[in-house]
Amino acid sequence: MAKRVQVVLNESINKLGQNGDLVEVAPGYARNYLIPKKLVTLATPGILRQVEQRKEKERQKLLAQRQEAEGRKTALETIKRFTIRKEVGEGEAIFGTVTSSEVAEAIQAATNQEVDRRGITVPDINKTGFYEATVKLHPEVTATIEIQVAPL
Repeated sequence: MAKRVQVVLNESINKLGQNGDLVEVAPGYARNYLIPKKLVTLATPGILRQVEQRKEKERQKLLAQRQEAEGRKTALETIKRFTIRKEVGEGEAIFGTVTSSEVAEAIQAATNQEVDRRGITVPDINKTGFYEATVKLHPEVTATIEIQVAPL
């Protein structure tokens, strides 16, 4: 059985890994395809140290993003209630529905924090009242807010 060669990816390669990953490949694949196209660099002790440093910086960056998302979650849950005004018809039924874009605008107006509307989960709202919505601020951080739908 042939010995495998350790290489560091210079680009993301489908079915192999992401940029900066350390992977093992067959020597012929590395020598005949990956190295001539400059898709990989052979792993040496110096390059392995660079990979570790890059991964540590990435880990620190992700940790900082998570802490920032935790702070935003605290701010949202401190305010807790956001009011959205809609036209009301008979039986306190609203015209249309409350969308995630409207919730994002209400959060922006109240806190000056920009929230991605795609991370907001809003229940079906077709009457005035109080509803709960979730806001995904980070893959690991989700805030729960209360939406008050009130007449204009």
